[in-house]
Amino acid sequence: MPPRGERRLVLSRRNDPKQVRRNVNNTNTSPLMSTPSYTQSARLYDALYHFKNYSDEHAKLRAFIQEFNSHANTLLDVACGTGKHLELLSQHYQVEGLDLNAELLESARQRCPHIPLHRGDMMEFELGHTFDVVTCLFSSIGFVKTVDGLERAVACMARHLNHGGLLLVEPWFSPETFWTRRIVANYANEPELKIVWMYTSETEGQISVLDSHFLVGTPGGITHFTERHELGLFTQHEYQEAFQKAHLETHYDVKGLMGRGMYIGVSRK
Repeated sequence: MPPRGERRLVLSRRNDPKQVRRNVNNTNTSPLMSTPSYTQSARLYDALYHFKNYSDEHAKLRAFIQEFNSHANTLLDVACGTGKHLELLSQHYQVEGLDLNAELLESARQRCPHIPLHRGDMMEFELGHTFDVVTCLFSSIGFVKTVDGLERAVACMARHLNHGGLLLVEPWFSPETFWTRRIVANYANEPELKIVWMYTSETEGQISVLDSHFLVGTPGGITHFTERHELGLFTQHEYQEAFQKAHLETHYDVKGLMGRGMYIGVSRK
């Protein structure tokens, strides 16, 4: 593996009430909010993604933060899911999380009861305070679907940065790297939970479409459901433009956390 500096490109140097009581705050009730993803599979999220090495990703995140904002103390994880990144990052930073899916947030609250959590849309949330670091990981940015959504989300996250603050966005695939007409199968094999998860990959314009089928077995029986995920396919130029419009000095790391790359923005506003 080459040194980090040899694989990084500098793209630009231009400058419910019950839920609130339970530490899950709804930051946006706008009718423009996106539709939450994982509408049926949220309860299975951690089992489905058992292959993710959160410890390894945590170490890489720490390295990015040390390199670009070594004095960082506060961090917001946008699209925080079930809170596994937050759990580890809270060892080093004062952290908060935000997600649109209430069921995922409930899992995060159970995992991290001491961490402030907010329900909101990454394109239009307002927390009223800023952070040294904002992250948006595991390609969650793709759920904004359109270039306009990308620019709105990056701008919204950038507004929540302190001066010199760091934005880390792990991208979804680009139009060139997304493979179509594939069938993918994943499996989860726990003592009392078995899951077969299969999906096809197609495109509709500049949106990738994953039509997923889930077969879930427990001692109580076997169930089947489907779920459709749509994620925008953005080019490197479109990411770069979104970061520039948000007044971020922009860098790109080719490998990122798990081979999908990482867009790195430093606030110069």
